[in-house]
Amino acid sequence: MTALTTLAPAKINLTLHVLGRRARDGYHALESLVAFAGVGDTLTLEPGATLSLDVFGPTAGPAGPTDDNLVLRAARHLAAAISGLRVGAFALDKRLPVAAGIGGGSSDAASALRLLAQLNALPLNHPAIIAAARAAGADVPVCLDPRARMMRGAGEDLGPALDLAPLPALLINPGVPVSTAPVFKALGLAVGQTLPGAEHPAIEAGLDLDGVLAAITPARNDLEAPALTVAPIIGEALGALRDQPGCRLARMSGSGATVFAVFSDEQAAARAAAAIGAERPSWWIEATTLS
Repeated sequence: MTALTTLAPAKINLTLHVLGRRARDGYHALESLVAFAGVGDTLTLEPGATLSLDVFGPTAGPAGPTDDNLVLRAARHLAAAISGLRVGAFALDKRLPVAAGIGGGSSDAASALRLLAQLNALPLNHPAIIAAARAAGADVPVCLDPRARMMRGAGEDLGPALDLAPLPALLINPGVPVSTAPVFKALGLAVGQTLPGAEHPAIEAGLDLDGVLAAITPARNDLEAPALTVAPIIGEALGALRDQPGCRLARMSGSGATVFAVFSDEQAAARAAAAIGAERPSWWIEATTLS
């Protein structure tokens, strides 16, 4: 069989409300509208007798030790659950920034499960695939079928695909890795504590660009303020986006440091990418669409 290939797209939190910290397990309870970008890492699976992984590309170094990569973690969980699972050699072209709030590792792991499902003629909702995704990380399940949807709890409660209109967007990472733990520590919630704030707006299926913006503009990312204390450069990146013509909304994704802006059209996003890139050539800057 020939090699199988898939895109592991960047996961963008269009909104991220922290409801509190659960008493039963200490995890933070979230509500987040998640969308996926047209840019990401690329994962290839060459069918074979043994499971392996080769990581290369511009951000391969910061991705960490290969043996601890989420691709292998997810694949091993699935292989342990299904006797005789067909496997092979994975090759990961790593292009997304690491520790960036856009779920790069989680999307890689989900992509590995998608490829193994394809190789073994398994549906993505197979219980073993769902279990392997959950075991690999909280953000892996939402990345299995990368389409815009609501994610709640600690990532275990997923809403249906919303089929939102594609959003012309610009992604920026200012080159500072931000781990999730220090951001949640700066948020400062004790176990059992709730975080006050307006409820997350209801998101209807099939919204057009203006409808999406009308729905999410009153929302927020509750991790943005604590992340700014960890990496103040996030504020500079947000300011650069908001200064661009055609910017309709700028916000941080996840726990940072990646920020995004939704633009009126693709041309405005491309012009903004060129303008900011000329000023900040060391930043990771990608014009894309979110859906």
